[in-house]
Amino acid sequence: MRFRSRKRHAGPRVGLASARGVVVALLLAAASPLPAAAHGFAGKRFFPTTFAIEDPFVADELSFLVSHVDEPARGDEPGVSATELAAELSKRITPHLGISFAGEFRHLDPRGEPSASGFGNLELGAKYQFLTSERHEAVASLGLAAEVGDTGDPAVEAESFSVISPGLFFGKGFGDLPDGLRLLRPFAITGLVAANIPTDASTATSVVDPGTGALTSVTEPNPISLHWGFALEYNLHYLHAFVEDVGLPAMLQRIVPVLEVALDTCLDRGCGGETTGMVNPGLIWFGRTVQLGIAARIPINGRTGDDVGVFGLVHVFMDDLLPDSFGAPLFQ
Repeated sequence: MRFRSRKRHAGPRVGLASARGVVVALLLAAASPLPAAAHGFAGKRFFPTTFAIEDPFVADELSFLVSHVDEPARGDEPGVSATELAAELSKRITPHLGISFAGEFRHLDPRGEPSASGFGNLELGAKYQFLTSERHEAVASLGLAAEVGDTGDPAVEAESFSVISPGLFFGKGFGDLPDGLRLLRPFAITGLVAANIPTDASTATSVVDPGTGALTSVTEPNPISLHWGFALEYNLHYLHAFVEDVGLPAMLQRIVPVLEVALDTCLDRGCGGETTGMVNPGLIWFGRTVQLGIAARIPINGRTGDDVGVFGLVHVFMDDLLPDSFGAPLFQ
């Protein structure tokens, strides 16, 4: 569950040739009828998984997210070129209750310092989908996530403390707009509001004074923050199937242009009111069992950074791939 942003983003580099091969294979395997099962639906509205905004529904799915960004210097910390490969497995316990397990491998390349690679902390999550309105194409869920402290590598900034994140998630399609606005019906929005609450108010670390060589203790506050944002999407399949056939080729009908805004606002402990975040314009392509996506990561201000990064997404719909086994809820 992607409830919160991290201090640094990292992971292994992905070869271009191997990535092309994976994409071609997935496109060939998924070039079959469009999705018609449980994941991400409210009536005839299908909500695809996006890049940084958590899904507002429960589902059986497996996601891989590659990201790369150059992050600015912060205080005494140098700027970092950071890449991350994250994986998340989500499983429905009942049709409305799901759990998830997530982790990532990071590669950090600080400017002027040795690079480091390793795993981040384990992330656990649970979500309850309390609202599904087929008529209004609406869905909403409550969730609770936990980044488990001291389960990752400190060399890639895996924290020693845990972070608890309760959140509210929602999705709304515009399919109930009047006929005069029918070309706006393919639009939909998903969003979230989640609090990130560290289990420790501060962290003390020992550092060597470069002038004297003496070992000193430095205390760094761990503020509570608010993770919030939305994803605005335009579903070309919805346009073709339910609004107007504009003559798009079958492959293009599976594309969803997306604009995400993902923000983090610090609430206390010396940084209250400061906001960082990204605007992520991208494209999603979906088939029956798989979804592919790519997006830019554009910082909203100088505090976030100056350089544009990138997201790459591979998302497998387990409820369509294995509907009679792993893809079904454990309890109906």
